[in-house]
Amino acid sequence: MYDRILVPTDGSAETARVVEHAAELAEAHGAELHAIYVVNSATFASLPMETSWEGINDMLQEEGESALEDVRRVADRYDVSLTTHLVEGPPNREIVRYAEQGGFDLIVMGTHGRGGIDRLLLGSVAERVVRASTVPVLTVRVGTDENSPKTEASEGAKGSS
Repeated sequence: MYDRILVPTDGSAETARVVEHAAELAEAHGAELHAIYVVNSATFASLPMETSWEGINDMLQEEGESALEDVRRVADRYDVSLTTHLVEGPPNREIVRYAEQGGFDLIVMGTHGRGGIDRLLLGSVAERVVRASTVPVLTVRVGTDENSPKTEASEGAKGSS
């Protein structure tokens, strides 16, 4: 059913749970597993002009590489091939673009499951991906009891452009 699975990472400790779920799916289906980290350089646009952009970019790249290495450590426990990707841009747009252009069958990503005012104020990369993606998205709730994983499936916005 799945040949290519994409798992975005933000470098948080909770991502391990999401990667485990994605790796289990990839192993069960004999699928390729790809991890993506999106450097969101727009968040640093408000820094003073005298700030060294090169230094910030280097720091963000290092964070991304570290996050992808964390994914590799988790995926190594499974019989799957893992390819990692480091890209720049708005995370939700880059995840959707990468998944659609790369011919992925599934995106597996974490969500904190916030609702109400928290979601309104903080936004949700996962929610934006679910709404914009034509690739099905499986969300794995993080930040809850580790012994009771909760997942939700979405078919994405089929046929929207």
